[in-house]
Amino acid sequence: MNGKFIKNEQLNFIIKQIALIKDSTNKNVPQNVLAAVIDLANAKILDLFPNASLEQKEMLVLAGPKTDKEYEQYIQNLSDFLLPFPEITQQQLKKMFPKHKKIKLPDLSNIDLNQLTYLSWNDLGYNKKFIVYELEGKMVGIECEFTPTSKKNLCSFCNSFGDVAYFSTVTKAKKSNNPDYYKSIGNLICVDSTECNKKISNVEYLNAFLKDSLGK
Repeated sequence: MNGKFIKNEQLNFIIKQIALIKDSTNKNVPQNVLAAVIDLANAKILDLFPNASLEQKEMLVLAGPKTDKEYEQYIQNLSDFLLPFPEITQQQLKKMFPKHKKIKLPDLSNIDLNQLTYLSWNDLGYNKKFIVYELEGKMVGIECEFTPTSKKNLCSFCNSFGDVAYFSTVTKAKKSNNPDYYKSIGNLICVDSTECNKKISNVEYLNAFLKDSLGK
């Protein structure tokens, strides 16, 4: 089987399920409880892939408790089927943000597209964070102003505790009775998008945020 079918955030979700199983194992819970934890993890994993083939489902299923080495091998096997982030050039990125003639672009050659749910980078010159994402089959980009925070907090994208900054973007809301109405949308988001991409396991909020920002 050669087809890639697993997204970065889906693999991250699977890794979190493995962590829950390992935690239950380390706590020496009764075997029936551990079996229930594994069954629930498998159900959640398979729910991510409603169109998976029988062969893909067999690959995804966690059959009973495993050793740490076996879990590592399981994750490595799944990594071979990661769907990479769509290839994009610096020229395409420039066209997404035409207002910023001197935009500082990321070094795409140093980015592992397999471990990317969204592409993002900070440009201190503009005091901006830029986000690029494939939304409903189309590459879209937004820019956000950012304000550093002194305290760690939960990231709105990956829902993990860490170093965050306050990011705000302005969207022109579609209001027929007030065409000049603008709305500011703010979130606490990981300062380091690479770390965020390693932890994000659900894109529901990311999708909603981008749709809202783009006025969709």
